[in-house]
Amino acid sequence: MDVTVVVPTYNEGPNVAELVRRLSAVLGPDGEGRRVAPGGAEILFVDDSKDDTPAVIERVAATAALPVRMIHREVPDGGLSGAVVAGLRAATGERVVVMDGDLQHPPEMVPVLLTTARETGADVVVASRYTGRGDAGGLDGRYRRWVSKASGLLARSMFPVKLRDVSDPMTGFFVVRPGAVDLAGLRPRGFKILLEILARQRLVVVEEPFVFGERFAGRSKATVANGLRYVEQLTLLRFGRLSPFALIGALGAVLNLAILAGLQGLGVHYLPAVVWANVVTIVINFLLQERFVFADLRDGAHGFWGRFVRSFAFNGTEAAVRTLLLWWIVERAVPHPELVQAVLILVAFVVRFVFQAQVVYRPRGASRARERTGEHAQP
Repeated sequence: MDVTVVVPTYNEGPNVAELVRRLSAVLGPDGEGRRVAPGGAEILFVDDSKDDTPAVIERVAATAALPVRMIHREVPDGGLSGAVVAGLRAATGERVVVMDGDLQHPPEMVPVLLTTARETGADVVVASRYTGRGDAGGLDGRYRRWVSKASGLLARSMFPVKLRDVSDPMTGFFVVRPGAVDLAGLRPRGFKILLEILARQRLVVVEEPFVFGERFAGRSKATVANGLRYVEQLTLLRFGRLSPFALIGALGAVLNLAILAGLQGLGVHYLPAVVWANVVTIVINFLLQERFVFADLRDGAHGFWGRFVRSFAFNGTEAAVRTLLLWWIVERAVPHPELVQAVLILVAFVVRFVFQAQVVYRPRGASRARERTGEHAQP
């Protein structure tokens, strides 16, 4: 086979027939299929369902225009990510398309991704909601769209090099060349298998914009627990960079509070004491982060003074806003500046990390390797 389409499913029975029909229309021997998969294409369902979905797949497979296989897992190790890895291991195609079974990933986009993969020779072609004319409108509500963007931003901040050409590391719709991926090195967990694949090794990645559609049937399975698993996954994947950043931040916070307390002990009013404490710790934190957190990114980023100015300007602005909040809270509600300062420093931690990774140490000239203007985005 030239192409295997891996579809992880969990109680998606009502979507199966329509998905197979539309995939057959674009990957079958007629039309697009002859060009993008001249050696043939197959559909491989990796099913973790607890309902009648396996029976539906078998029934649809009996009359499908494309070969349809199924792996039904009684024990869903690794969740959706584990299902995708099982599909990659069982795939016979030289290229594997990974997509959801709810039709929010339009099958008509598959030939576009495969054509891009063949033309560019990329290891991974990502269908992105956040490049060109891509759109995430199919997500349920403004809150989920915000969570999706914020989650992607955090992932790119933790992996600024490996994800420099990826605007949508959270997508579940992509084409991969199995031979380029170290399947044995993957540790699948939760929903975000693309992040796992890209974070574990350096791969050549290009993107194509697509419009995230409405569900054909059923309801979203996203839960708060999934969000917590994502945070766990991200932390485990990038513990190395986040850990020293957190340690330096913690040392800086202790130093900040010590300077604040010491100056107040000398009779300095708490507001100028806060300003001096912030200035000293901003400079010290920057120097320590240069050496112990972002040393591997310095060569591709701005020069030392460019990094320093960007870091100082942002952290100074953040500290000024934090100082105003501290004054407002201390004067109106909590007359303990050290306690309020500690809480505000903790809240600002993630914001500072994202800025450092995405702006101060962002490689110069970083851009999407292949960001088309949207001529292939599907309605």
